Amino acid sequence: MHWQTTRFRIALDRVRVMGIVNVTPDSFSDGGLHADAAEANAHCERLLQAGADILDIGGESTRPGAATPSADEEMARVLPVLRHACKLGVPVSVDTSQPQVMAAALALGVDIVNDVRALGRPGALQVVAQHPQAGVCLMHMRGEPGLMQSAGQTRYEDVVAEVVGFLAERAQALRKAGVAAERIVLDPGIGFAKLPEHNLALLARQGELVRLGYPVLAGWSRKSTLGVITGRPVDQRVPASVAAALAAVMQGARVLRVHDVAATVDALKVWRAAGLCAA
Repeated sequence: MHWQTTRFRIALDRVRVMGIVNVTPDSFSDGGLHADAAEANAHCERLLQAGADILDIGGESTRPGAATPSADEEMARVLPVLRHACKLGVPVSVDTSQPQVMAAALALGVDIVNDVRALGRPGALQVVAQHPQAGVCLMHMRGEPGLMQSAGQTRYEDVVAEVVGFLAERAQALRKAGVAAERIVLDPGIGFAKLPEHNLALLARQGELVRLGYPVLAGWSRKSTLGVITGRPVDQRVPASVAAALAAVMQGARVLRVHDVAATVDALKVWRAAGLCAA
């Protein structure tokens, strides 16, 4: 299994670690820490030194209650960092839902579009479909970040079946638009319009998503469900995040999107040495 992207054909015979670079003032975990382009560039390099395989750079906070920046504001945040990251010799992902941002990022040579709205905004699917090779990650979310945790958005009959069905439909829409299957990765959207019990069900039954035949990306890093389970604040959730990441790997995830790259990489090294998985 592999992930075809703009510049790289990423082998997924081992689990890949995607390091998070939030160029935002208000992300739930590290908002403001890397809002300055120079600091964000330095953070990219630190993540690579820690063992990241992919860099994921975003300029919109999607925490509950977050405001949505304009496309111009988002581009001002991320394009300088993307330009630097594209020189570092690794796959680079832009975390955005804005078609204008996607187009500008792909013009720089960015490898992957990672969209929490699954290319649902007008024109977004077309931007990716018109690119000959860019990879894409489609995530499940209901509503918008400001209201996604409201009662109307977190009501499911069967959360796993509904998430799998939604992502299958979005992947099929891309296939019909000419996007090859090897370019597509799916993300169940842990914490996005979901209660803790929904997130845990998605983890326990993640195999149902894997069976669609696309690689699965898991994004458990520092999420609020881990705080509910452990009672730990967001800056003390590294062990829980690593445990959730390994559980996701056990259930078939091939890409882990994380803040704490070194801890995750070390855990995967132990698993590999013990022969527990091809991680």
